Amino acid sequence: MGSDSVSLLTPQFNTHLKILVKSFNRKFSRFISILAAHKTSGSLGALVGFIIAFLFARKFLRSPIRLWKRQKHINSESTGEATLTLDDKEIKSGDGLYTTEKVPLAQLVRKKLCGGRKMTCQLLGVVLEESTPEELQEHVTVRSSAVEVLLEIGKVCDVYLMETILDDDSEENVLSALEKSGLLGPGGLMKEKVLFCSTGNGRSSFVRQLEPDWHIDKDPDILSPLSRFVKNVLLVAPTGSSYSSRSSIFTSTSLEAYFTNEGV
Repeated sequence: MGSDSVSLLTPQFNTHLKILVKSFNRKFSRFISILAAHKTSGSLGALVGFIIAFLFARKFLRSPIRLWKRQKHINSESTGEATLTLDDKEIKSGDGLYTTEKVPLAQLVRKKLCGGRKMTCQLLGVVLEESTPEELQEHVTVRSSAVEVLLEIGKVCDVYLMETILDDDSEENVLSALEKSGLLGPGGLMKEKVLFCSTGNGRSSFVRQLEPDWHIDKDPDILSPLSRFVKNVLLVAPTGSSYSSRSSIFTSTSLEAYFTNEGV
């Protein structure tokens, strides 16, 4: 057993135990000699009884050693470098420090959706870096952090993306950028569910027709009237925005910030 074969008791206890066993063995040998010199049926019965008593006594003397060894082995294993606490989220390392296990994105997203099954979401300023329709005529940049969250939302939600554009070239630029980012296509959202309109009122009309559980937008003038028809609306606004939202409107600096924040 390697190091386990070394006695786990104190040296003083081992010494006294050895003396006791030797004394017991000497008395047992002397008793056997006496019985051998007087061979009677009574003495033979006494011999058998003594042998049985001897075996039980020997087992009793040895059992505390095995019990102490087992307990010591268990205690040594419990002082390993890392052990999980009861909630399986806090981890104690060998140096006594505690760290918190990161909650999976899927778990956070499902918690924030509150059972929602359909979502509509503006593109400008939420999924895209650009903030005006004019910029889409020149370039389109997709926020990679927003893509990750939207793909997770798309696993449990029917997601529609929508935006106001000025021409057909802008539409092609947006669709091409979304496909290259991996947001559209196999394993992602459906291209047919990216909707375009020419005015902000058109976006509001899309939302009311689709009747989503969630709508995400950066325009408070659109969100305020929609909050009467949509159960959950999220305003994406920069830090320090002067907009004072109603109690029915959630506010966050970004789509991903809201859905990855563990707070309620």
